[in-house]
Amino acid sequence: MLPYRVEEERPMTRETQAIQDDIAYMRSLAHEGRHAPLLAGPILITAAIVFGGASLGQWALQTDVLNISPWAQLWLWIGSGVVFAVALTMLIGRMKGKPGINSAGNKAVGAAWSGVGYGIFVTWLALVALSFKTDNWSWMAVMPTTVLVAYGSAWMIGAAMTKTRWMSFTALAAYAGAVAVAWFIDSPAIYLVFTVVLMAVALVPGIILMRQEPSEIV
Repeated sequence: MLPYRVEEERPMTRETQAIQDDIAYMRSLAHEGRHAPLLAGPILITAAIVFGGASLGQWALQTDVLNISPWAQLWLWIGSGVVFAVALTMLIGRMKGKPGINSAGNKAVGAAWSGVGYGIFVTWLALVALSFKTDNWSWMAVMPTTVLVAYGSAWMIGAAMTKTRWMSFTALAAYAGAVAVAWFIDSPAIYLVFTVVLMAVALVPGIILMRQEPSEIV
């Protein structure tokens, strides 16, 4: 009878162990999703520095602080986009080794910011095409408002995923900034205002997110 009992108990033991392993796995996923920090901080900081610098350059060109070719304004933003694309590729590669990269929060927020980035880029291309078509480059002044509206929407998604109040406030600040820069659309000062708002809704939050990241790499 003893061998019979052993044979009966072994399948039950394996089944019980499998159930326990599944429960532990689900708990680990829930724990990771709840506590994993968002890892977009370095990307936000880079975007703020690169495009904030480009915005200051745009102001300098439009106010003749830098008196060079009118085409310099277009090449300024093209160059900034290339620099950011290279930096983004490197940063994403580094993020793959950080804890929490596969959490639901990071995946959702990452997808949101990717959508924002593509949307901003396509809008910029559309406005360039429109400016060429009409020979009226004043259309490009709409970009700061477009960018800040997109940032506000991304922060809203981040706030919903993390239940973090300061992200909600950042989203509202981005929306308010979008309206503020629109007020200056007929003045070169729009690029100064845009730079200030960009620091508030990208650079500062990016620093906060970086400070929340774990130091160890797994």
